[in-house]
Amino acid sequence: MEPQEIIKRYAAGVRDFAGIKLSEVNLSQVNLSGINLSGADLSIANLSGTNLSAANLSHAKLNVAKLNSAHLSGANLNGADLNVANLIRADLSGAQLMQAALIRAELMRAELSGANLAQGNLNGANLREAKLRQANLVSANISEADMRGTSLVAANLEQANLRETNLSDADLTGANLRNAELRQADLSHAKLIGADLSGANLRWADLSDANLKGADLSGAKLSGANLRGADLSHANLIDASLVYADLTQCNLIGVDWTGSDISGATLTGAKLYAVSRFGLKTEGITCEWVDLSPNGDRTQIFRFTPEASENFFHQTLPTVEILIDSGIDQDAHLALALAYHQIAHRYPDLIQPPSIDAGPRRTKLIFRMTSEAKLFSTSYVAILPFKDAAVTQENLVHLVQMIESEDIRNVLNQAMEKVKEIKTSPTFSRIVQRGKFFQAPTQTILTNSGNRTLDVHHHPNFGKRLVNLTAGIGLPPSSLIGGPSLNLPPVSIVVNFIKGLNSVASDATKIQ
Repeated sequence: MEPQEIIKRYAAGVRDFAGIKLSEVNLSQVNLSGINLSGADLSIANLSGTNLSAANLSHAKLNVAKLNSAHLSGANLNGADLNVANLIRADLSGAQLMQAALIRAELMRAELSGANLAQGNLNGANLREAKLRQANLVSANISEADMRGTSLVAANLEQANLRETNLSDADLTGANLRNAELRQADLSHAKLIGADLSGANLRWADLSDANLKGADLSGAKLSGANLRGADLSHANLIDASLVYADLTQCNLIGVDWTGSDISGATLTGAKLYAVSRFGLKTEGITCEWVDLSPNGDRTQIFRFTPEASENFFHQTLPTVEILIDSGIDQDAHLALALAYHQIAHRYPDLIQPPSIDAGPRRTKLIFRMTSEAKLFSTSYVAILPFKDAAVTQENLVHLVQMIESEDIRNVLNQAMEKVKEIKTSPTFSRIVQRGKFFQAPTQTILTNSGNRTLDVHHHPNFGKRLVNLTAGIGLPPSSLIGGPSLNLPPVSIVVNFIKGLNSVASDATKIQ
């Protein structure tokens, strides 16, 4: 059928041209919106600038066709063949391209926002500076494609194949790349703010100077990846593999990488303020110096010896342990939960509930944290429901007075103000007064990151259950099992504990 015949019939209201043979036809700049060309052969056709919006082109053959600047918004191209087609600046917004073949297609600056390209094949395609905002690319093959400067904001690329794809300077803010294949991909200078890369394969990928603020990289495979100068602040790297990754001068402020494997990685110059150094595999790492300044401005730089760097990354989790000389029943468990709920409402640092190790005669509450500066303040607040609170808190105040740390004192002072608020709560008072569990003797122990412990308070009655022990020897009960008293550990023990808190400073040389 000749082009003029198609135009004439279309103008007469005919829309169904399914299965038509139009190889090499020239229909450039023609209005064919809403036309049905499903299964049609339009190979090598000239459709540049043609209006095909809302057209049905499902399973059509458009290999090597000219569709540059064509209007295909809302078109149905499911299962269509568009291999090596020219779609430069084409408008495919909201188009359906499920399982479409676009191998080596030219899509430079094309508009594909909201398009559905699920399971599509875009191997080797040129998508440079194209717009794919909120596009669906689930399980699509985009390997070896050119996506430099492409906008993929909030796009769904779950399980997509992006192996060896060039995504430098691309914007993937908020994109879903869960379990995506990105091996050897170029993501240098890319924006991945808040992106979901959990379980993604990024082995040997180039992420240098990329912005990954708040990104989810939990369980991601980043072995051999180049993260030099990348911003990973507040990212989730739990259980990620960073074996032999290059993290030189990488911003890791506030990152959570518990359980990660950084064996053989390079961390020289990394920004590590407020970063937990616990539960990591660190064999063979290279780290000459790190930046521990809050803003990453190099005001607190430390240079390590090889031994010091290993100690820095091999520390235990700081904990506050409260041992209660009583078993815990259902009523006590409820009272404990209610008490800490009231505390957490006014003191957010204690929102995370403690681990409970319950035995028939003794209960242990364990509060784990990532910041040693909060050890004293956490224990000051955590002991609040118990009868031993006053003496334990007094001990903590005296211990902090021994410590030449303004940060620890400031945090404790804030906790003390919050405790005053909590104690004035009628609800909290009722919970504590009714709970017999809270009357039992306690012991409070702090453990720092160097695995040193500090016994803050040990009630003299703790573990002593023999009633009438003193009756047979003619002594008053108070002489053996008197009430709580201020009993501070020796200064030498406190000094050793504080050295553990400041192990970085003791093992490193500060650069002025």
